[in-house]
Amino acid sequence: MYFEILHLRLVAVVKSRIRNGEVSERRLAHITGISQPHIHNVLKGVRVLSPSLADRLLKVLGISILDLIEPSEFERLRSLKGTDTPG
Repeated sequence: MYFEILHLRLVAVVKSRIRNGEVSERRLAHITGISQPHIHNVLKGVRVLSPSLADRLLKVLGISILDLIEPSEFERLRSLKGTDTPG
């Protein structure tokens, strides 16, 4: 379920950048190697955002997965790391 939240946040960031004119669907398609109709359908929720496409979007837009995590969630993740992860 957490991936789904990150997925929705990434799609929201991409939509925002398109809406603000930072990038177009056509340009995004060109730099990711994904067809423009596929990107359009992902943004509309018709198609699923695969992990590999998510990685490409993050990379070409210069977004870190950490940018999609809210500050309050960092604290929760830190507490999980302390109890669930060795050293």
